Amino acid sequence: MTRARGLTAFLVAALALPLHAGTLAAKNPNARGDGNETPAGATTRACEPQGVRVQVLGSGGPELVGGRASSSYLVWIDGRARALVDLGGGAALRFGETGANISDLDVILFTHLHVDHSADLPTLIKASFFQDRERALPIYGPTGNRLMSSTVTFVREMFNSTSGAFRYLGSFVNPMTRDVYKLQPHDVQPKLRKLGLAPKPPEGEILAGFANERLRTSAASVAHGELPALAWRIQVGEKSVVFSGDTNGDGHLAKLAAGADLLVAHNAVPEAAQGTERHLHMPPSTIGRIARDANVKQLVLSHRMRRTLGRESETLEQIRRHYAGPAVFANDLDCFTP
Repeated sequence: MTRARGLTAFLVAALALPLHAGTLAAKNPNARGDGNETPAGATTRACEPQGVRVQVLGSGGPELVGGRASSSYLVWIDGRARALVDLGGGAALRFGETGANISDLDVILFTHLHVDHSADLPTLIKASFFQDRERALPIYGPTGNRLMSSTVTFVREMFNSTSGAFRYLGSFVNPMTRDVYKLQPHDVQPKLRKLGLAPKPPEGEILAGFANERLRTSAASVAHGELPALAWRIQVGEKSVVFSGDTNGDGHLAKLAAGADLLVAHNAVPEAAQGTERHLHMPPSTIGRIARDANVKQLVLSHRMRRTLGRESETLEQIRRHYAGPAVFANDLDCFTP
């Protein structure tokens, strides 16, 4: 377990952990005693441990649909969960069901900060208190505007020690505490130009994100109503995976996805969508055109909602008019190999 994070966290841990650990040990003879046991009778749904795998934690949208958490994806590298893309409601539970370890995560990436993509962040961070994470956790996402806070503001105000909604977890962002494990939020935006010019990206610019010895991430701006939104690309060696996030198809998704081994695209509206829903999301024909133009090798359709569930044949028909590669529909805990 990590060190106690302030007096409140110490008391919570001291009161809650002994009963929790004892209960698990009594039920599970294989308990490791480190807080990461799976209760007896439960099974994990991890992907195969070799190479790169993409696991769908949440295949749904903002609706409450049985069996579907809201948007979230996990990228495994050689049996360890290394990148988490979005964290909608229910995703933290799915994360636990995979057997993934928060301590293994290299980065969290947000496509945008709508509730169905971000609500489970505090749940995951609280859970990480009970694991031995001894390094910072970078969190990358879009900038803000009048309708939505930036990623940096979103994280810092959520956990602010004096005014945050979850201020009792303030040590995760408080620079005055000595813990090595801190949340490190970043707004993804173009680098400032010389002479104080505004940081407006040139047409189609690909934006650099997080990178380490295992993976490299990049992003592109996409259109999702009036909100700042990103699509993400994760490169692991020669394998590449792209996550569209929510978008109406405008923006630079096709450029970001060029040659990708796997594109996870959001199938949130039917072909005949109009008005607000079309302003926010791309219909199947647009998904097909982008997959074709980007020459992606596989297409996974997620963010499934009541208005598209049961219309899979119609959706595939529209996509097939433009894209001839493999296309499948995602369900929670499905694993895909790029």
